[in-house]
Amino acid sequence: MIVERLDHVNIITDRLAETARFYAGLLDLEERDGPPPLPPHQVRWMYDASGQAILHINSVDCPRAFDRAVMPGAETGAIHHVALRCGAFDVVKARLDARGAEYRVNDIPSIGLRQIFTADPNNVLLELNFFGS
Repeated sequence: MIVERLDHVNIITDRLAETARFYAGLLDLEERDGPPPLPPHQVRWMYDASGQAILHINSVDCPRAFDRAVMPGAETGAIHHVALRCGAFDVVKARLDARGAEYRVNDIPSIGLRQIFTADPNNVLLELNFFGS
């Protein structure tokens, strides 16, 4: 097999700190600096519990190896959503409730899946998947 796994999702934003706090607070991702020479005021990487940087969050003025037009806050274009496998359904739901966030729960009992759909501060649609919850 050529593809081993999804490596990361890159989000370009004009709300860097807020976006990093959103993912840290909602999903317990650890915020760290990106690799040099990228400065912390332009790049925040969000790590999962296994130490994998699954989200790369870049400011709009961050240099990119492949640049193209983006519109922070616009819908995600051809990418409909980003799906993350998660644990602790009740914890995440309570955190969304505490924020007054809009979300939708979807249950698929035939495969033991509960989902939460919500948007991040940049209007990126998230599908949070909880198996066995």
